[in-house]
Amino acid sequence: MIGQYVHDQYSDIDLNVFGGKAAALAHLAEVGLPIPEWIVIDPRACLDSLDIDPATITDAEMLRRNLRLTNEFSRQLQQALERLAAAGDRLAVRSSAVDEDGAGHSFAGQLESYLYVPVAQVAERIVDVWCSGFSERVVTYRRENNLSLPPPVPAVLIQRMVNSDSAGVAFAADPVSGRRDIVVVSAVYGLGSALVSGEVDADTWRIDTSNHIVERDICAKHSGEYLDEEAVDHVSLQTVDPDRVNAPVLTDRQLIAVVDLARRCSRHFDKPQDIEWAMAGEQLFLLQSRPITALHQRPDPAGEHNLWDNSNIAESYGGITTPLTFSFARQAYESVYREFCRILRVPESVIAANDVVFQRMLGLIRGRVYYNLLSWYRVLALLPGFTLNRRFMEQMMGVKEGLPEEVAATLKGTVSERLRDAFRLGGSLLGLVWSHIRLPASIRRFYQRLDDALNTGEDLTLLNSSQLAASYHRLEQKLLTRWDAPLINDFFAMIFYGVLRGLCTKWCEDRDETLQNNLLAGEGGMISAEPARRVRHMAELAAPDEAFCQQLVQADVATLTKAMAEHPQFQRTYHEYIEKFGDRCLDELKLESATLHDDPLVLLRSVGHFAERLRNQPETAEAGAVEAQIRASAEQRVEAAQATHPIRRRIFQWVLRNARHRVRDRENLRFERTRLFGRVRRIFVELGRRLYAKDLLEHSRDVFYLEVAEILGFIEGTAVTTDLKALVRLRKAEFAGYADMPVPADRFETFGIVHQGNDFTAPAIANEVIDGDLKGIGCCPGVVRGRVRVIVDPRNAVLQAGEILVAERTDPGWIMLFPAAAGILVERGSLLSHSAIVSREMGIPAVVSVTAITRTLKDGDWVEFDGSTGVIRRLPQPEQTQEASNEQ
Repeated sequence: MIGQYVHDQYSDIDLNVFGGKAAALAHLAEVGLPIPEWIVIDPRACLDSLDIDPATITDAEMLRRNLRLTNEFSRQLQQALERLAAAGDRLAVRSSAVDEDGAGHSFAGQLESYLYVPVAQVAERIVDVWCSGFSERVVTYRRENNLSLPPPVPAVLIQRMVNSDSAGVAFAADPVSGRRDIVVVSAVYGLGSALVSGEVDADTWRIDTSNHIVERDICAKHSGEYLDEEAVDHVSLQTVDPDRVNAPVLTDRQLIAVVDLARRCSRHFDKPQDIEWAMAGEQLFLLQSRPITALHQRPDPAGEHNLWDNSNIAESYGGITTPLTFSFARQAYESVYREFCRILRVPESVIAANDVVFQRMLGLIRGRVYYNLLSWYRVLALLPGFTLNRRFMEQMMGVKEGLPEEVAATLKGTVSERLRDAFRLGGSLLGLVWSHIRLPASIRRFYQRLDDALNTGEDLTLLNSSQLAASYHRLEQKLLTRWDAPLINDFFAMIFYGVLRGLCTKWCEDRDETLQNNLLAGEGGMISAEPARRVRHMAELAAPDEAFCQQLVQADVATLTKAMAEHPQFQRTYHEYIEKFGDRCLDELKLESATLHDDPLVLLRSVGHFAERLRNQPETAEAGAVEAQIRASAEQRVEAAQATHPIRRRIFQWVLRNARHRVRDRENLRFERTRLFGRVRRIFVELGRRLYAKDLLEHSRDVFYLEVAEILGFIEGTAVTTDLKALVRLRKAEFAGYADMPVPADRFETFGIVHQGNDFTAPAIANEVIDGDLKGIGCCPGVVRGRVRVIVDPRNAVLQAGEILVAERTDPGWIMLFPAAAGILVERGSLLSHSAIVSREMGIPAVVSVTAITRTLKDGDWVEFDGSTGVIRRLPQPEQTQEASNEQ
């Protein structure tokens, strides 16, 4: 330190006083980087030289008029310059403002810099730099970026001038693409100021982490900036020798030296740097280093590529999902698919080698659950016959776009790996045949194991925290790691449904690909359709009593409980429903969801509205009649197509029979999953109550903002964070913020760190349109014409007679609305999703996977749709409807 106003490069340089440029050079000088000697002028030198209050300065001219350099500052400056330019060296005078060259704001070109300044002119140039900090362009820039006004006085950096043969910039990460593994170097002849100003073209190279030059762009360089004693600013643009015009500015050795310098600066600051450099002869100098502006806003394209899709998982986990639910679901998926691979005889060594893949089958993006599709495909690639199975899996999951072939090629493995896969295929096929033969028995054993695990007679309300944790661990051991029958059945449902679809197209000339859906209608024995039938039965019991119907629609639960005592048959039917389906609710797989045990009002309201509809418009069609007719018609079509092909007929009937059984059992086994989740939900609700009672949570339901491992770890002594209240407050604030953020796209890619730089958006995909009509996947045949009702939340929603239900997604909690719907249109879903299966079972025409239909249609719109072809046609409102609207 030379004095209170002048500091040398080894002084303690405060970033908040001297700005980022000087602070960076001070840090880098300490580690021996080749920096031309320099000093920095404290902004107080300006403030102490003013005749007025600095806060009143509004522009550069006002500053200049009221500035008189103090004698003490002039003395210190002269002393420093005698040391810095002892041999008559020229100097560079440039700004180092507090906000300049930061990660968020560069102030590029906003403040003045001066080159080849003689010692006698340094003081004048210092004043010029101070004044440039108050220029109109700087004030405008600060205002546009919401920075404080008036501007702070900039510090001034004075550096020994490098009379460079070449100069330029280097970015330790590609600022255009965002790739962190690429260094970009640009170079010009002479001074780097010509590159910054854009006066001359520059050679540009891109170099990877192995110092391999991946891109080399050598341009014609006809001029460069050099010292010119006659020029006002001592610099002029001068012509380059003809033999150097098309030659590279740097040799490869010099280029790698610049690359190394950029990387050294970046390692020192732990952040990719944008450096300015100069080379005199073979001596390389660092002139300045700053963070690459806004790089944190870009993903790294060279980072890991992930493909996210929420196709039919949104049926189970729609909207924002709490940490407890996600952590449980992620763990469940990981456990059951490890077991699935073991069932299909994937070697343990292969399973262990893909440990991370199983852990990453699900992701949480802004609080919403997504499939990590590449992890799913990688798991599928572990199984023999990947190419065939991949197509079936895409149908089952309802993904609208298949895996790009170039990505699929990376999952197939090496030639030797594919040979091993072929060798294992025979064993796996034998295992599959054996599993298929034993599947009915496996399903029976699974039901027994589930009943044994859930019907323990435990009263969870009487258990302490440790006992509740032990109860959860028993469920893990008995069920989560032994989910064999549902997995095997799902796999065969996927296979047989895919084969049936292919045979319908090939052998029955089903060009619309709807015949297989019609053949699956009316199978019977499907538990998913039972709630709707029971709702209808309760409505039929209530309908004769008008007063009771009104109570069901309007009264609270306490009043209805008393009223039901006067209707014993209804009361008995209602309690049977709650006992069996009490865990079936909206978002039933989300542990935070309130079940019918918690609040049965949504069920009672649905019964009441249905009962009123039956009173006003009695229905004569027997339940099951429509789907039976659909099925019979489809079977006649198959018989006609195969009348002269007896072998085909036998094969087709075998495939059809298995497809029917597997799809039926798939839906029924999913109900057992609901039972398991219901028990898990009750365990954690009770744990929340215990933690709240001990003043460890601010509310018992705060437990849903903790992960499974955090809750159990707190009880068992393995938790890292024990301040649960603070952790919950943090999570609540973060998840509340997700509600205000844009909803991520249904399908998008990320690169590098998932939650850094990626915006979770996808290119806009328009609805598939055929001659102006919308198009989805037809699930249940029938042509329906009517008014649509777009329902976001089915709680207390009412469908009028003849209305078409339009929803973004459905889960089993929506089933109470199905009987009242003339037809169903769903934005999400697949041919094997819940809405598709149940609509077929109940004979309600339906179309799923209609992109953005909830935003395309609104309440009161009229449409006609075909549940076979999936075509939806918008209609003008009928005249009487328009007249009624006009009267209102």
